[in-house]
Amino acid sequence: MNAAPLYGLILAGGASTRMGRDKAVLNYRGRSQLEAVFELLNAVCERSFVSVRSDQRHEPVRAKLPQIVDRQPGIGPIAGISAAQAEYPNAAWLVLACDLPFLSATTLTHLIAHRDANRIATAYRSTYDTLPEPLCAIWEPASRDTVNQWIAAGKQCPRKVLINSDTALLDPIESRALDNINTPDEFNSAQTRLA
Repeated sequence: MNAAPLYGLILAGGASTRMGRDKAVLNYRGRSQLEAVFELLNAVCERSFVSVRSDQRHEPVRAKLPQIVDRQPGIGPIAGISAAQAEYPNAAWLVLACDLPFLSATTLTHLIAHRDANRIATAYRSTYDTLPEPLCAIWEPASRDTVNQWIAAGKQCPRKVLINSDTALLDPIESRALDNINTPDEFNSAQTRLA
């Protein structure tokens, strides 16, 4: 079986309530986190997009990048995954959160090299609880029906989709690569570590 083409999706449609400001446009190493992640993703995928809410389309950083607009806002990251799958149903999606400042090309190329296109998804295990990390994972076209059924049942957690599905799980090769940054204190700590 030939693997589906791999497209990239950065989930940047959140409200950033814990941070108190837009996480996607936080500046790390002299540029926004969204631009940095897009560059990483675009280097390893055939096409890449930013997942946004309709009211974010004209925000200056997002407006510079190809977008897919959420079709079901208010249900979290799964809305972005579902919208991307509806837009390009024959693609597999390398889905990333927008708040991973320690993510590297090494982690992404390892994920792609170990992709199992015969499973619903390929994901890293969390270094904290060994559960699947859905926001640095490859979602195959076969996951589309499952995602839609999950949403139709009123469920919103993409991690639980992967827990309850035939997911290939990989051990992370870089311990901090999937650390996400949600609060001002975490942002300050990340800035110090990156410096």
